[in-house]
Amino acid sequence: MPRFPWKTALAGAALLAAGTAFGAQLTPGAGPMQPYGHGPSQEMQAAPMGPMSQMNQMGMHNMGMHGMGMHEGMPGGFAPHAAMNVAQPGATAMPTMPGQEAFGTIQEIVRILEADPSTDWSKVDIAALREHLIDMDEVTMHAAAQARMIDGGIEFTVTGAGRALPAIKRMVPAHAAVLRSLGWKTATEELPDGVRLTVMASEAEPLVKLKALGFIGIMAQGAHHQRHHLMMAKGEMRGMTAH
Repeated sequence: MPRFPWKTALAGAALLAAGTAFGAQLTPGAGPMQPYGHGPSQEMQAAPMGPMSQMNQMGMHNMGMHGMGMHEGMPGGFAPHAAMNVAQPGATAMPTMPGQEAFGTIQEIVRILEADPSTDWSKVDIAALREHLIDMDEVTMHAAAQARMIDGGIEFTVTGAGRALPAIKRMVPAHAAVLRSLGWKTATEELPDGVRLTVMASEAEPLVKLKALGFIGIMAQGAHHQRHHLMMAKGEMRGMTAH
């Protein structure tokens, strides 16, 4: 008979006992090496495992849990390192768009005012800024602009109804005056249902550019809108025509 040292048998029994105890500790009441929430597979039931097979199976099981980020049901609320690095619900980046352009403009102005220690809140008029932004929306989205080529320039007949009409009469003449201060050749004439805007070509503003810009492109010229919005919110444009 082959010799089988008693020390080897004792070591094997110890390994078997340790593996069984460790598996039971991982899943209380489920038996050694039972996956979370499931009974042992048919293969596991059919083929008893030796000590080393049990420990190998345990190692693969734990590696699988780490790789998949599973942590529910582990004793003490312990979560594998891989699971801890996974973004949790609610940890996504916050959106930046306000959802409505005029709302976003007002929000930006209010933040500027709040960050400025010299802001005189007794003069601040956010409601006036809101009314002006409504005018801008009416002129941009609802005004009708009929273009007619004239000798050396373009004539725009800008008309509208309802809320758009007073917005046109406030914004178009005021913007034409600003363009003149920037060197443009402009003129306006009030009509019963709107305003006639005449823009003459020049070396700096050739006719081909004026045709390409059209009415709303010409209205968008200059970087004064943002500065005027802040002045309006601060109450520094009371009595002046907003545009």
